[in-house]
Amino acid sequence: MEKDRIKWNGRYAGEGFFLGPNPSRLLEERIEAVEALLPGRRALDIACGEGRNSIFLARRGFSVTGIDISEEGLEKARRWATAEGVDIRFIRADLERYEFNEKYDLILNFNFLLRDLIPKMVAALNPGGVIFFDTILDTPTLVGHHNKAFLLQPGELRALFEPLPGETLFYEEFPAGPNPTAKLIFWKNEV
Repeated sequence: MEKDRIKWNGRYAGEGFFLGPNPSRLLEERIEAVEALLPGRRALDIACGEGRNSIFLARRGFSVTGIDISEEGLEKARRWATAEGVDIRFIRADLERYEFNEKYDLILNFNFLLRDLIPKMVAALNPGGVIFFDTILDTPTLVGHHNKAFLLQPGELRALFEPLPGETLFYEEFPAGPNPTAKLIFWKNEV
């Protein structure tokens, strides 16, 4: 993962924000409806980068932990959180080796894919917890150079969550255009 750390440090090192200062559209549009389902306000932002989604949640009163491999991204996120007056715990970690040792009510996974992490994420949810998942879909319209191992295939995201204990509340694929994605909201509706 050293190669990934270096790549993301380079992307986050510049002025401004690599993905912009606004939260994910899926999160922004759906959080209000999802909040009513949540058993509590503990959130985990996986591959949080510069903290745009972590800060959005902290502003809404969540106790947030953000994890990323990039020191540059995390440092930018810390400065931004301080300027916003929100308290967020940021952790630098290689997610390929990360072990969940806490429980969360909400887990975010945006623009990141480690298939083996998905069952661990569901296990780390409190009953009634929710996962927001949105990442890149491998289609002919995808622009740029991407490692195919970290791209979803059409229909794959739904299939990855199907055997897990819970319910898919929302699923959509956008296969056209230069940034094709698959989006999912999963509810661990067990008691």
